[in-house]
Amino acid sequence: MKERINLINLYDTYKNLLTKKQQEYFEYYYFEDNSLSEIADNLGVSKTIVGKTINGIETKLLEYETKLGMYKLINGIKSLIDTCEYNDLKKDLENILKGV
Repeated sequence: MKERINLINLYDTYKNLLTKKQQEYFEYYYFEDNSLSEIADNLGVSKTIVGKTINGIETKLLEYETKLGMYKLINGIKSLIDTCEYNDLKKDLENILKGV
């Protein structure tokens, strides 16, 4: 379950680096809880293709985080916002996040 949540968080961070087709597969599987067979039927491809595609997407998301570290950075900034006592600094940090 923890790995699933982690992958969804990584997807939210890096989805724009994936193709539209990859986004579609991921969302069917993780957000709509479709089985590999259901996705295969919906998209007119084999279950094997769906499984390989999902695994490839998961690998890419983990690699993106390893190389770029944006999810960790964003969470660090959010943590600073939550603990910051200076409103001006909070606003500056929130503006940084809007640009990410």
